[in-house]
Amino acid sequence: MTLFHFGNCFALAYFPYFITYKCSGLSEYNAFWRCVQAGATYLFVQLCKMLFLATFFPTWEVGADFVNYLLGLHLVMSRNAGKGEYKIMVAAMGWATAELVMSRCLPLWVGARGIEFDWKYIQMSFDSNISLIHYIAMAAVVWMFTRYDLPKSFRLPVTVLLALCVYKSFLMELFVHVFLLGSWTVLLVKAVLTGAISLCSLFLFVTLVHSN
Repeated sequence: MTLFHFGNCFALAYFPYFITYKCSGLSEYNAFWRCVQAGATYLFVQLCKMLFLATFFPTWEVGADFVNYLLGLHLVMSRNAGKGEYKIMVAAMGWATAELVMSRCLPLWVGARGIEFDWKYIQMSFDSNISLIHYIAMAAVVWMFTRYDLPKSFRLPVTVLLALCVYKSFLMELFVHVFLLGSWTVLLVKAVLTGAISLCSLFLFVTLVHSN
């Protein structure tokens, strides 16, 4: 029974990443190693972030996230040649997969195989899917934000979306403390907020691409 529960959690967490990789066209471009390089960049950026915070600004984690995501994702996309959609998907898949492996693989392996059933591992698997959507939206926003030919009318909404992407975790923690939300409610709010940011990002991206 515990192995079956682990299999469900594992499939729920990892299969959407595999499906996204196959259906997004990345497999046709043989972009697997590009995604691995993006994941390695995620690990390098996280290591630099931890060293920087521990050395200079131990309490400045929220501010460091902005530099972390902006520079990290921009670095990944600038190293890949191709259309904007390809750059965004490679960066997002590599970034999200690296976070999934580093932050959720071990808890699922140890916890989901436990004797007692616990909903938190199902929630963790759902949260990994939300993170995938979040990083795709963030990569699209970073790609638009770093374009030198970004129209002036796009600068404000893109900047607002970038701030929302970076500080979404901080906003969620604020909601939890203020409204005393339960775990399933937090997951629902996170899904709604991520969906709203993603739809706005998609609208701006499609509008920008077609305008050029």
